[in-house]
Amino acid sequence: MVPPRAKVFLSSLLALGVLAGSMPIFLKSGPLASIAASDAAKPSSAAVEKAPLSPPKAQPSGPAPALSDRIVEYHMDVRYEPEENKLRGKQTLTWTHPGKRSVTELYFHLYPNAFASNDTTFMKESGGRLRSDTMPEGGYGSMTITGIKTLEGLSLTNRLQYVQPDDGNIKDRSLVKLRLPKPVKGGESITLYTEFEVELPQIFARMGSAGDFVMAGQWFPKVAVYEPVGLRDRTDEGWNLHQYHGNSEFYSNFGIYSVRIRVPENYIVAATGFPTKSPQKSNGEKIYQFYADDVHDFAWSASPNFVTAEEAFSAPGVPGVRIKLYLDPAHQHLKERYFDAAKTALGSFGKWYGSYPYSTLSIVVPPEAGNGAGGMEYPTLVTAFGARNDSPGYELERTVIHEIAHQYFYGMIASNEFEEAWLDEAFASYAEEKVMEQEYGITANTAAQAASITTPAPLKQEAWKYDSHQHYAQNVYTRGKLVLQGIERQVGTQTMNKIMLTYAKKFRFKHPTTADFQKVVEQVTKTSWQSYFDQYVYGSQMADIAIEDIQVKNKGSEAQPKYESIVKITSRDGDIANVPIVFAFEDGKTLEKVWSGQDGHVTYKLEYSSPLSWAMVDPKYTIVLENNHINNYMRTGMDPKTVTRWNLSVTKLLETLFGSLSW
Repeated sequence: MVPPRAKVFLSSLLALGVLAGSMPIFLKSGPLASIAASDAAKPSSAAVEKAPLSPPKAQPSGPAPALSDRIVEYHMDVRYEPEENKLRGKQTLTWTHPGKRSVTELYFHLYPNAFASNDTTFMKESGGRLRSDTMPEGGYGSMTITGIKTLEGLSLTNRLQYVQPDDGNIKDRSLVKLRLPKPVKGGESITLYTEFEVELPQIFARMGSAGDFVMAGQWFPKVAVYEPVGLRDRTDEGWNLHQYHGNSEFYSNFGIYSVRIRVPENYIVAATGFPTKSPQKSNGEKIYQFYADDVHDFAWSASPNFVTAEEAFSAPGVPGVRIKLYLDPAHQHLKERYFDAAKTALGSFGKWYGSYPYSTLSIVVPPEAGNGAGGMEYPTLVTAFGARNDSPGYELERTVIHEIAHQYFYGMIASNEFEEAWLDEAFASYAEEKVMEQEYGITANTAAQAASITTPAPLKQEAWKYDSHQHYAQNVYTRGKLVLQGIERQVGTQTMNKIMLTYAKKFRFKHPTTADFQKVVEQVTKTSWQSYFDQYVYGSQMADIAIEDIQVKNKGSEAQPKYESIVKITSRDGDIANVPIVFAFEDGKTLEKVWSGQDGHVTYKLEYSSPLSWAMVDPKYTIVLENNHINNYMRTGMDPKTVTRWNLSVTKLLETLFGSLSW
């Protein structure tokens, strides 16, 4: 999922330079010099011209081998009733027990119940907001299981019980337990038939409706994940159970989906997977049939206003895919930009992270009123942000590319977003920035991004344990991405590419953990990264390297001066190796050195015919995890107490500035 990019006002950034007394340095190099330019840059209305594309290769005949363990198989039939703003669905689920211990109960996520009242866990934690979108007054939604029975016809409806394992909030009904009539042994399967209704909320958080636009994400009773020993480092098998939280997203098993969708006959439907036949019209309805396998979710969207377009694409790592656009009319003139962004992303990720194994990729552009559904990922389907601007900047490409990156880290690798969201969001953000730089020439301002992290927190923790959505975004998206870039700065781009490709291929369809990624880093580099992960992943560390003091003495005479300049540098937080330092003398000469970072402090004694004017640590902002650049610079003769005072002032300004940004 993409957080909105908030602009950083130049006036505030200029104020930082005034306080630091070092505006010339910050304007001549580093992120502040380019922040205005990158924000102001806009793409042309036409897509960037690319080499002609070859048509996709013919698809092989016959069933393809399973790519995943296919724990679940869903057959669903759902009708959208616009006059009541409801979905009415029927579901046949077959669940295969992946463990060894017999189970006497199943658990289902009922995600629409997050919007049932202001007292649900999601609403209490989010305050009825997600990013910049707010729940409209009275825009509640819910899910009701109206019946559930076994394949033999035994009703189990009275065996349902809502549970709240995370917070005990009895008003929260986003997770339900079903007591089974008899145990299911390891390796056995159970089939259940369920009928359900969904009252669609007004869209502000991923799913719901806005006028005649519908986004059906997390719309059906979804069985929770049972983890056998060994999956995600489990030593004791059992259910992975969490409610729907203000910050959390999703985690589920791979399987097969066959879904019939009934809508009014003037509607057009976009969905996960591919249509198995042309839509049929009957009694004022249009009936679609979709199929998808080796996916862990199924989403769809519908509107009578979609403007559709479709193109074939193939490239190394993308053997053949139909890219389908479902555009709000306000963005129909931008279709080439959407196609170009999708092709650029698929082509890049196919080379970097392995082949894209699906035959379709659908992109939905919601109307402006449906913006809350935008910037979201589902298997083989992504949403762009709402069509509120007829001439958007590069946020159009950035959002599409980010969501397609999720097809790998959320869709195929499928980490647990409840507990380790950074394995998806940070990795997608990292991939997105590489594409934006390589294909569109837009370089991220990593120093400004690091400065926005005012309250670092561990990356490996449950999503709801962050203080707010802003705190979640600072860490899970931004700090996590900087952690990956920090690894790349140390090992080099070629080795980092090998790390990412190895990880993506090894854990495709495997639900990996942070520890799994760490092992890949160590295997590829043949080096221990425990200290780095302890500090920056499992811990809440950021780097802070400071020039503590400069003393200059003339050890010669006035006629033949010989100045000794003593510079003390300390690593206040975080272990960082290979720290670049530049020393500038009054006669204009400069000296560059690289500090190993060992022992946490170093003192340089420099003898020269001219006194030292100033010193600066990391002048090109290569240490991506440093979020306090103000104390990197010092002029000779500056009182350390004065430095401390303006450091505190700037820190407070940064907290105020970035604390007000909307994520």
